Amino acid sequence: MRKFANYLWVDKTDDIYTISMTPELQDDLGTVGYVEFTDGETVAKDEVILNLEASKTVMGVLSPLAGRVVARNLAAVDQPTLLNSAKPEDYWLIKLTDVDPAAFDGLEDA
Repeated sequence: MRKFANYLWVDKTDDIYTISMTPELQDDLGTVGYVEFTDGETVAKDEVILNLEASKTVMGVLSPLAGRVVARNLAAVDQPTLLNSAKPEDYWLIKLTDVDPAAFDGLEDA
C-alpha cells in the first residue's frame, strides 16, 4: 500500500514503511550532489531524516511518520545521483518499523 506526504511516497510492506522521493520532488530538486543522513535509531514526525544539496536547492527532508529506523540508503551518500534514479531500489531514503498504523492510514492515498 502506498501513501503520500511531504512530496514523499510511503510504501508499506508487512511491518516495513519505506520512505522515498516522488518523481515530482526529484524533478524539483534537480541533480542531487550531496546527501547526509541524520543519526539516531528513531525519527519523529516532521523531523529531518536527511540533508541534501541539489542543482536547484539545498534542503532537509522531513519524515512524514514517526518510527524506528531500520535502514538508510547509505549508497546514496557515496552516489547521491541514485536519488535521481527512476528505479525504486535506488531512490528510497529510509525504512521504518514501529509506525503507528493510524498515522499511516491518515496520510493521503498515492
